[in-house]
Amino acid sequence: MAGHSKWSQIKRKKGANDKRRSGVISKHIRALTAAVRSGGGGDPAGNLSLKNAVAAAKSDNVGVENIDNAIKRAVSNADGGADYKAVVYEGYGPGGTAILIETLTDNPTRTVAEVRSVFTKRGGSMGNSGSVAWQFESKGALHLSEVSEAAQEAAIELGAEDLHEGEDGLEISTAPTDLYAVSDGLASRGFTVHSASLTMLPSNTVAIGGPDADKLMALIEYLEDLDDVQNVYSNAELPEEELA
Repeated sequence: MAGHSKWSQIKRKKGANDKRRSGVISKHIRALTAAVRSGGGGDPAGNLSLKNAVAAAKSDNVGVENIDNAIKRAVSNADGGADYKAVVYEGYGPGGTAILIETLTDNPTRTVAEVRSVFTKRGGSMGNSGSVAWQFESKGALHLSEVSEAAQEAAIELGAEDLHEGEDGLEISTAPTDLYAVSDGLASRGFTVHSASLTMLPSNTVAIGGPDADKLMALIEYLEDLDDVQNVYSNAELPEEELA
């Protein structure tokens, strides 16, 4: 959900317990498998979708062994298994917030029914295609623990669009096509890049709090727990205490 910086899209971190952690790993394995089967092969250097999937998995602390094994299995069984299709759903949450849901599904009929059910039961509503997507823009998001002037100057020189000094480091926003150039450039200059992945940032945010914030967080959590859902984004801006 949108946080306290003007551009930062804080996607709720999954994995608060062992059960959720297992679900996170399964979602990333699905994304890795779909990226390989998209036709780009098993080498991230030549398959941008796979490179994005690997980066996203690493940002959620999925082990390198899990990632490598998932890629190997997908390569060896490239013509078998489920055929996952990327489908985006849109809707509205408490307080008039916009919600964008990215899924990978082998059965869109099942997936849309599950998503609609969560919206209905959790105080939201499904929207038509294009109803809220226009409020979001694809961006590259990086995080450095170092917030020094040297790090900021290097990021800007390499093509960063925006910077924000957060509580736990430097948040960097880039154009989607510049994500890895900025990430690799910072790494080559000795800076530690803790995460680098594509995200969807809202052009404007909606401030909510109290009961609406609680309902929205529950809605997003239930959506994230659906097997087919990969990412959930919102334009909500929550008070600091709600993000704790």
